[in-house]
Amino acid sequence: MINLVIMAKCLNSICAVSHAEQGNFLIGIIPVPARRSLEKEKIDSLEKLSEYSEKEIRQMHGFGKNAMEKLRIHMMKNNMYFKNNQS
Repeated sequence: MINLVIMAKCLNSICAVSHAEQGNFLIGIIPVPARRSLEKEKIDSLEKLSEYSEKEIRQMHGFGKNAMEKLRIHMMKNNMYFKNNQS
């Protein structure tokens, strides 16, 4: 019984480490698949995001109309814009 408790604690630690959040960029703004696509491209700030056009971002996995609209609004609130879209 003691061995099972020890194993459970070890497994819990391993699971917690392997599922740790890598960053909090755009959490609550856009869906997880879209955030993962940005992470894959090493886009982890609005400044880096502004180096891309809407067309380039839209081609990434997880970016449909809804995600793009939310992202566009969030960028505008922070005075950031996609490449070729400055207002």
